[in-house]
Amino acid sequence: MELVRWERRPQLRRPVLIAAFEGWNDAGESASTAVRYLAASWGARRFATIDHEEFYDFTSTRPEVRVDDDLNRRIEWPTLELSAAHLPGPERDVIFLIGPEPQLKWRTFCAAVLGVARALNVQLAVTLGALLTDIPHTRPVRITGSAASASLAGELGLQRSRYEGPTGILGVLNDALGRADVETATLWAAVPHYVSQVPSPKAALALVERTAELLEATIAVTDLQISAAAYERQVTDRVEADEEAVAYVRQLEEAVEDDDDEDETDELEIPSTDALADEVERFLRDHGQG
Repeated sequence: MELVRWERRPQLRRPVLIAAFEGWNDAGESASTAVRYLAASWGARRFATIDHEEFYDFTSTRPEVRVDDDLNRRIEWPTLELSAAHLPGPERDVIFLIGPEPQLKWRTFCAAVLGVARALNVQLAVTLGALLTDIPHTRPVRITGSAASASLAGELGLQRSRYEGPTGILGVLNDALGRADVETATLWAAVPHYVSQVPSPKAALALVERTAELLEATIAVTDLQISAAAYERQVTDRVEADEEAVAYVRQLEEAVEDDDDEDETDELEIPSTDALADEVERFLRDHGQG
């Protein structure tokens, strides 16, 4: 079976692959929103999809039924989409990969992505992710970045990754690309754990701006700025309705102030999945948000 379904073969200049996946790596839907915003802003056009049948457990990531105005029904399947755009400014282009995190056959999936990268002469991949951490929603979003090689880390102003522990598709894909001599970098946004169920345009905005900066490209972000401001106001209103929640956020703010002298490129410490889930559930239960 052909895993990559090509619709056309774009002609690209030194393309950079930018990827994000919905799911475990995508707190507040921040990374997936960022990639979709970048793709839409730069006028990306789809050129291929990756076969969904091979990589999803449809009892977990279910297809959805849609009905049009004439009451005709259709099934929408989870889609892994590849699109491409010409970047404004630099003499290079960009490929976007976006879709739900695959649940099956990760090595086969990475081999399919690597085949696309080789076919289009990709030499750099930037993956975007977001994770839940103990940070307040009232402060600027912390973006941390790392690169696989010392030379790329120095060129982009990032650091070498020192993370050890559970990983998702981003870590596996970066490893596969790196072993095939494709340079890789990763950007992570920190999202407050106490609003884990709320999409965060504020974190998406931070990822969009940092990605554009890395690529030395321009992008208009007015829409995201407006959404980010509205998000912060709404979360603040929700928190201020509960005195204990106000005290908790204030405690987080003080902790951030104590850490202000740390280098902004330090890697985020990814907490234990079980510990984080317990903390989120406790907070939501205590404050009537569950």
